[in-house]
Amino acid sequence: MRILLIHSDYLKYQTKSKTRIAEEISDEKKKGEFENALVVFTAVEKEDEAKQDAVVENTVKEIMDVSGKVKAENIVIYPYAHLSSSLGAPDAAKKILTSLESKLVEMDLNVSRVPFGWYKSFEVSCKGHPLSELSRSISSEASADEEEIEKVSEGEESDFYILKDGELLNVDKFSYDNDDLKKLVDYELGRGESTGEEPPHVKLMREKKLADYEPSADVGHLRWYPKGRLIRDLLSDYVYTLVTDRGAMPVETPIMYDLADDAIRVHAEKFGERQYRMDSGKKDLMLRYACCFGAFRVLSDSFLTWKNLPVGIYELSTYSFRLEKKGEVVGLKRLRGFTMPDLHTVCADLPQSLDEFQGQIEMCKKTGEDLDVNYEVIFRATADFMEENREWINQAAAMIGKPVLMEILPERKHYWICKMDFAAIDYLGRPIENPTIQIDVESGERFGITYIDQEEHEHHPIILHCSPTGSIERVICSLLEKSALDMKEKAPMLPLWLVPTQVRVIPIAERHLEFADELANELRDSHIRVDVDDRPETVGKKIRNAGGEWAPFVVVIGDRELEGAELTVNVRETGQKVSMGVQELIDVIRLETKGMPFRPLPLPLKLSKRVAF
Repeated sequence: MRILLIHSDYLKYQTKSKTRIAEEISDEKKKGEFENALVVFTAVEKEDEAKQDAVVENTVKEIMDVSGKVKAENIVIYPYAHLSSSLGAPDAAKKILTSLESKLVEMDLNVSRVPFGWYKSFEVSCKGHPLSELSRSISSEASADEEEIEKVSEGEESDFYILKDGELLNVDKFSYDNDDLKKLVDYELGRGESTGEEPPHVKLMREKKLADYEPSADVGHLRWYPKGRLIRDLLSDYVYTLVTDRGAMPVETPIMYDLADDAIRVHAEKFGERQYRMDSGKKDLMLRYACCFGAFRVLSDSFLTWKNLPVGIYELSTYSFRLEKKGEVVGLKRLRGFTMPDLHTVCADLPQSLDEFQGQIEMCKKTGEDLDVNYEVIFRATADFMEENREWINQAAAMIGKPVLMEILPERKHYWICKMDFAAIDYLGRPIENPTIQIDVESGERFGITYIDQEEHEHHPIILHCSPTGSIERVICSLLEKSALDMKEKAPMLPLWLVPTQVRVIPIAERHLEFADELANELRDSHIRVDVDDRPETVGKKIRNAGGEWAPFVVVIGDRELEGAELTVNVRETGQKVSMGVQELIDVIRLETKGMPFRPLPLPLKLSKRVAF
């Protein structure tokens, strides 16, 4: 049996239609809603049929253990066939699930079972603390020794501290000067309650005509409009320059992989059940969830020596795929198809990887500065790594320039021994995962990646995984969430180098249109994204529309400008009107966007010619 345990703020489900194996149910079972629930997504497998009682007994013990730790008020058994490709017979599955429900009821727990064999819609809000998402594979023998189960469960718990000036401080006694850090701590420790509200960026991405859900695709896949595509492309250009300036080499690899390859299969299993899998009839295939698979295959086929190291290869995945739970998919924050900048750096040994890690910290910090987004940091390490590299841990944390949340894992359970995650905090106080750096000590050997040292001996390297910004979609999510927060105090804005229209030109009357066009062409020739509102609207309405599109500079053209007067420029950031010449306006924009990528506006110059998306 395979189970996925989600500690949720709430679960809602609604049956839609029966399959041929559906059990008969009453009307009251056709929908349900549960708060503070441990949702047990369950797939009964073929091997469970032989010793059903033992499987049920061991599953009950596992559920009881997790439920006791997370203090859930309800337990909901949710049949979920997608967890396994080796499903048991429907009759056996129904019998096992019914027995599981009965055994849990005998434990005086509030237990409900979602109907078997029905097509259902559901919505689940995961609490997001360290024990809120756990997967288990249970056999008839797996839990025979109850004490051993307890040891394993306890081994999965981490200790959390605030790391400041080299000291590990109690998270509950620490005096938080930074409200965002407190929100991050509360979320990581499962203290943050979901309000059920839709994050503001969802409304903004639609309102600004950046992106929207695509109803004809799987959930969690978006359609992008020209303005949104422009922002994505600019961010992609930005990361490309960032990593290639550090010597990384761009590659491109397939999005689909054969799970018959042992290295790929084992690495994929580290990711659990959130995989897009396809059966082609002859092969069991998987859509990549990151660029690791292709990058590691490129590296394993390459001849590397100590002189090459450290060496990085970079790919922008369009797209990566993760089969997120339908109820957890939301806007740009959590998607099933997304664009991920992925940098993999091959290092000769641990000391070299630690030096490179610190360089990548600086790179990730720079993205926050360039995007004007505040990152809070979670530093994660195994207890062994922490003990052996405490001085380096303190140095790396000090590079952040403020206290960080430190998670110490009692033992290694991932391919990494240390990682640093950077997170923006959204309008609702939840973290948005952005940049990450990880020290991978498994994949070099697993994928057969080697290098030759100075004595011509062969070694498996250590590999750093780094996404300097996190997924491109989450970067845009962070920017829109920050803008929503800014609305409380000032006019919301995107960074000048990212905003689609940098200058909006507004002619007062038709006689001013020719001059407005000439000005727009001059600005466009200077690599400034500009447009002209030539629609038959009042000037006041045009100015309001420009504000609604967050145009940083708005120039109104009237008789004074035709007679040679300086331009009157409405500056969104300050809310002031400023007189300046054309060249001065160009110089201001060039100075603020210096070093940032540029692409022209992929829309007609005149607003009257544009499509209403």
